[in-house]
Amino acid sequence: MVNEKKQSPEGKFMSTVKVGEKGQIVIPKGARDLFDIKPGDTLLLLADKEQGIAIVRNDLFKNFANEILRVQDKPEEAGE
Repeated sequence: MVNEKKQSPEGKFMSTVKVGEKGQIVIPKGARDLFDIKPGDTLLLLADKEQGIAIVRNDLFKNFANEILRVQDKPEEAGE
């Protein structure tokens, strides 16, 4: 039996993970490499009962949130 490993499209990753007895999962190496996740990094877990769970690097989310706040603090331009 040949073990064929299909290559994911560039910038994409898919895998299954098992939940351990303590509710922990292991983020597969391919995903850690893709998102440059290192030991000690803080991740943000977002959950919605309808849409599922998303895990993002906290620093990227903070940068995104700060940019939203920066844009919101700008005075409105004439005609808007």
